[in-house]
Amino acid sequence: MSGGGESRGATGSPGRPERGGGWGAMSGPPILEIDRVGKDFGALAALTDVTIGVASGEIFSVIGPNGAGKSTLFNVIAGLHVPTRGRVVFHGTDITGLAPERINRRGLAKTFQITNIFPEISVWENVAVAVQSRQPESGRLASLWRRSPVDAKVHDLLEPFGLLGRREELAENLSHGEQRYLEICLALATEPRLLMLDEPTAGMTPGETKEATTLIRQIVKARGLTLLLIEHDMSVVMGISDRVAVLHFGEKIAEGPPDVVRADPNVIEAYLGGAED
Repeated sequence: MSGGGESRGATGSPGRPERGGGWGAMSGPPILEIDRVGKDFGALAALTDVTIGVASGEIFSVIGPNGAGKSTLFNVIAGLHVPTRGRVVFHGTDITGLAPERINRRGLAKTFQITNIFPEISVWENVAVAVQSRQPESGRLASLWRRSPVDAKVHDLLEPFGLLGRREELAENLSHGEQRYLEICLALATEPRLLMLDEPTAGMTPGETKEATTLIRQIVKARGLTLLLIEHDMSVVMGISDRVAVLHFGEKIAEGPPDVVRADPNVIEAYLGGAED
């Protein structure tokens, strides 16, 4: 694993969260390496020397106060922003600066903080369009006439989220929680190896949040996916994550298991006096 000469020897120890640069202790080889990434917007340093490694099959959360740089980091990984410094390596390939659609085709899918669906077509058609996008170009026209493979995939995506009964409903008529589930279905339809969710429980009630957290973890584990999550809700992070990294003013201030990170004084201080947008 490349890391610009960073040593992993003392980082990520069980009793103390890892700080600053370097990868924390991982359960296996990395599927995603964020190597000393910085992102400037004019004179504003939105990210500074952020280094994170995410193991294959891991559920990894990025947390921090508003304005900490979480969404900027996600956008750099997904190709929506080109980093000013550093690089992003996915599955052993440097993807820094690639267009979002090329990154997506390599197996990385992202949902957004604001729901991103096709509101004026049905729930079924939303997911079918996403499934079709993964058909080989030579087979897309044929698949319009031979729908059974597409239909089977759409059915399998909608069923665990409880959306089969709403399949003929226009997406805009779904509840907020259902729309968030539909967006995750669209991301899963692209057959990712790594799924990135940006605040998937935003706007949900506490009951909906608990249900969504359990469901997301079950689906990710059942499909053998790696999950990278942005979340403000600490109860979500504690309930779903294998490891957590904390950003504050664009810098990584801690990384480690959720219970250890939660008790870290620097993390407590960041949240009590957290950055403002």
